[in-house]
Amino acid sequence: MRLFGRDKLQMPDPDQALPGREESMPVAAAHFVLGTPLTPPFPEGAQQAMFGLGCFWGAERAFWQLPGVITTAVGYAAGYTPNPSYQEVCSGLTGHNEVVLVVFDPETISYERVLATFWENHDPTQGMRQGNDVGTQYRSGVYCFDDTQLAMAEASRAAFAGRLVDAGYGAITTEILPAPHFYYAEDYHQQYLAKNPNGYCGLGGTGVSCPIGVL
Repeated sequence: MRLFGRDKLQMPDPDQALPGREESMPVAAAHFVLGTPLTPPFPEGAQQAMFGLGCFWGAERAFWQLPGVITTAVGYAAGYTPNPSYQEVCSGLTGHNEVVLVVFDPETISYERVLATFWENHDPTQGMRQGNDVGTQYRSGVYCFDDTQLAMAEASRAAFAGRLVDAGYGAITTEILPAPHFYYAEDYHQQYLAKNPNGYCGLGGTGVSCPIGVL
């Protein structure tokens, strides 16, 4: 698939990336569903996780429904353009992924459980796409805030890979990286499927459960 003469399945080089802007996207003060702060500072003791798993509308909903999740937000990460717009990300010329920032209480829900929700709610074998959504912004990714998260993410990828192969899927294409800068998406994207219950999102899963307890 090509857009503006370039392949949307290929990451741009840094020198091809759009320039972006200094100003961040304004968002509401509170989560539309949970009523908790959408931006820092977050409660003392809270931990953060970040994931890309296709369309961020449905991805965010999967996480805000988990007991122990304090707040969620959608945005852009793992690219080059500062404070990109949605249209710029969709052009394929920012390098960014559509991601969900998850803030959670580790006394109530473990990173392991949050990570399993990531694996179980999309197909991590599709490369630069998720279902009918095609482009680099729909790639599968785990972005880790410390070495513990990084080790757990890599272990879970190895554990889940065998189950996917047994179920007839291909190799996992998920990128696992230290957490890059998170740029908030436009306010209308935040908790989109709560604001628009009939909204479309092509997010799906494989029907294969991630083996909690062996990560």
